[in-house]
This record gives sequence, structure tokens and C-alpha cells, in this order.
Amino acid sequence: MSTSPQATAPEPYSWAHAYALESARRRRNWWIGLAVFVVLAAIAGPIAEVRPQVFVQQLGGFMSYLQRITPDISAAHPIQDVQEWYWGLGRWLVLLGETLLIAYLGTLFGALGGFVLSFVASSNLTPSPWMRFVVRRLAEFCRTVPDMVFALLFVVAFGIGPMAGVLALAVHTAGALCKLFAEVVENIDMKPVDGIVAAGGSWRQTVRYAVLPQVAPNFASYAMLRFDINVRAASIMGFVGAGGIGEQLMVAIRQFYYTDVSAILLLIIATVMLIDFASERLRHALSGSMHRERSA
Repeated sequence: MSTSPQATAPEPYSWAHAYALESARRRRNWWIGLAVFVVLAAIAGPIAEVRPQVFVQQLGGFMSYLQRITPDISAAHPIQDVQEWYWGLGRWLVLLGETLLIAYLGTLFGALGGFVLSFVASSNLTPSPWMRFVVRRLAEFCRTVPDMVFALLFVVAFGIGPMAGVLALAVHTAGALCKLFAEVVENIDMKPVDGIVAAGGSWRQTVRYAVLPQVAPNFASYAMLRFDINVRAASIMGFVGAGGIGEQLMVAIRQFYYTDVSAILLLIIATVMLIDFASERLRHALSGSMHRERSA
């Protein structure tokens, strides 16, 4: 009497063997990756002239510079010492306000440019591959060239002043936000888009009524994050004559006004920290409202 063949369950030792092989493969890949990382670091170090011995030798000079820019505040009359340290506070605050305005206008104009370009760069809204290619390459150029290089070019073209800083930040911001905004658009729910297209809506109507309600919170969050970055960038654009507090900082460094350097640096750091805190709270509020709308 013949019996039909029956599938037999794998024996326990075969599962253990397979697990051991997979674990060994992962460990081997990890060690290979680590070896590649070490080799690349060893190659890149000499090319980039990273010399630890020079760092150790010059560390004393760096600490000496930090000591020179640290103000001498005595316990006998600390208020007078701080007042002397921040002798130019009024002027520095005006320049700091100029820096914030440069960052704000650069972010505003750049966000508007990235907003318009992002819909054309999105594969789910623009069927023309050539149009997407041109817009994406333009955005890559804008965000790849450093904003300091743009600032130098605009200083040569339009002269020394805040206008060069605003234009440099706007161009770089447009390229960066175009990429971020386009990625948000490409991850939207396409059902509202299909509904408006099926009803005969135009491309502009599709963007206005089907896309914008989904992407607006993320767009605002990315724009606020970019404003954080631009405040820091605008703080050093004065190095190339683009206006703001950075110009005064460069003067203090070049003329060896040591205590002025530390005073301006602390002023910039405090301002950036406050803006980071405020923008973080705003981004969390926007994200929370977005999640509440989706859950509703």
C-alpha cells in the first residue's frame, strides 16, 4: 500500500544554521563597511591636509586667543565692566536688526520662488519630463553654489550693502526649498487631484484646491526651518560686504578689538537661540494642527 508524500517541517537545526549564516553575513558586511570607511578617511586626511600634530601644536595659540577675547569682569564693579564690554550695544542692535531683515526678506523671496518651482518640478503634477528636468537642474544650481559665492557676485554687481545679502539668500533658498517642497507635493494623496481633473478643472485649479490644502503645513514648517538657517548665514555675509552684523564682526577681528569680537559673537548666539526656540515652537504647532486635521 503506497502513501502520498507529505511535506515535512524543517528541522530545528536547519533554522539555527540559516540564522547563523545570516548573522555571519551581516557581521561580514559591517566589518567590510568599517574597513572602507577607515580606508577612505585615511586617504581623505592627507588630501585635505588634516594634520593632528599641527592641531596639537596650535591648540595653545587658539586657547590664548580665547583668553584675549574674554572680557575682564571684576567682582568689585561688574556692571561697569559689562557696560564697557558692550559699549557699542546700540549700534550692534541696529546691525543685528538689519541682519534679521536680510534673513527674513531672503527667506520670503526664496520661499516664493521655491513655491512656484516646486509644482513644476513634481512628477505627479507636471507630465512633461523636459520641463521637470530644466526646473530641477535650475534648483540644483541655485542650492549647490554656496550663498557666500552668490553674495560676492551680487556685491560686485549691485555694490556693498544688504541688497546683495538678500539676493544671495533668496537664490540659495529658492533652490533648497524647491527640492523640499517638490518632495512634499510628490507624496500627496492623488484622489482629490484625480477628482478635480475628472471634473474638468484646470492645472491651476487642481493645485489650488487639491494640492495646497495638503501641503501648506509642511511648506510653512520647511520655510521656518530655512529662516533659522538664513539667520546664521546672514550673520556672516557681512564678511563680504553684504551688510548686517557680520560686517562689524569682521572689522573687530581685523583690527584686533578682542572684547568686541566676543561681545558681538554672544549677541549673535543669543539671537539665533531665541529664533530657534520660537521657530521650533511654531513648527510643532503647525505639525500638531496638521495631524489634528488628518485625524478629523
